[in-house]
Amino acid sequence: MIKRMLTGGILAGFAAGLLAALLHFAFVQDLILLGEQYEYGDLVHFGGAGEAPATGHDHMAATGDHAAAPEAAAEEPSDFNRNALTVIFTCLTYASYGILLVAGFALAEHFGRRIGAREGLLWGIAGFVAFQLAPAMGLAPELPGTVAADLSARQVWWLGTVLATGTGIAFFAYGGNLVTAILGVALLAAPHVIGAPRLEEYYGTAPPELGAAFSANVLGVGLVTWAVLGWLAGRLWAEPEAG
Repeated sequence: MIKRMLTGGILAGFAAGLLAALLHFAFVQDLILLGEQYEYGDLVHFGGAGEAPATGHDHMAATGDHAAAPEAAAEEPSDFNRNALTVIFTCLTYASYGILLVAGFALAEHFGRRIGAREGLLWGIAGFVAFQLAPAMGLAPELPGTVAADLSARQVWWLGTVLATGTGIAFFAYGGNLVTAILGVALLAAPHVIGAPRLEEYYGTAPPELGAAFSANVLGVGLVTWAVLGWLAGRLWAEPEAG
């Protein structure tokens, strides 16, 4: 059982991770690089319409001080190293997600629920909702050049949202009665009723339009990747029974 879980989860995860890296390079990376130009001060939001007002919170772009930009750029890894690290860490991340999925498959099978490719697809979409979509409703994917609340507070809220959302979806999918449905609704709503950590004011240097495009593309890539991950993991999980 353990070998089956590890093999299915890791193989499906690495395949999905390669797909995620490919989609990242196609739809996300250019937005990140553009956001970094705003963060370093190479580009200035509204720069063509007049000088941006300087405040105590503004980055280099607001003050017009680009002296640190060459130094920051010099510290950046080469394109090859950066892309290689992106592929490696994306594959490792989705391999971890794949192991979590097949562990869920094993638990469902213990309670008499058969998991195949179709069920795996639904589990993958549920994983996307729990790990990306629901947290993004409070904490949008963060583009370079934007600002966010305290990291520790965001991590705690993200983890609580993932656990509450995943459990709520499980109650809906396998509960089968009114009580579990009500519990599912309560768990899905709880993180958003509590509220994600927020800033009292916003002072990022990247344009909001760029941040919106980044968030939309990240979530689109996540949905496709999670769906493929679930489908592959479910297919691999069902293979021993098919044989």
